Amino acid sequence: VQLVESGGGLVQPGGSLRLSCAASGFTFSSYAMSWYRQAPGKERELVAAITSGGGRINYTNSVKGRFTISRENAKNTVYLQMNSLKPEDTGVYYCSVRVLGRGYWGQGTQVTVSS
Repeated sequence: VQLVESGGGLVQPGGSLRLSCAASGFTFSSYAMSWYRQAPGKERELVAAITSGGGRINYTNSVKGRFTISRENAKNTVYLQMNSLKPEDTGVYYCSVRVLGRGYWGQGTQVTVSS
């Protein structure tokens, strides 16, 4: 299993970023996918999750209405569109999948929201 995130960067408050996570090594279309983030000095938290077919989506309360998770099973890729970014959204963002009872993580992509 390999997960590779991209799309992070430095953005001003109110700006947008789109994160991507390219997956390989498992049958992507059969598994739910998640995005997590870890802010400096804080524990990693679940940001959003999407079921294998995309029919069920969940968000943590702090990003509802601003972030959108989606997936393209034909491209083995999951996305996180982040709008109206706030300084408190700063952190390292990871995609994750649980396959056969084991959790896998990518290397993460840094998102910094600052003026």
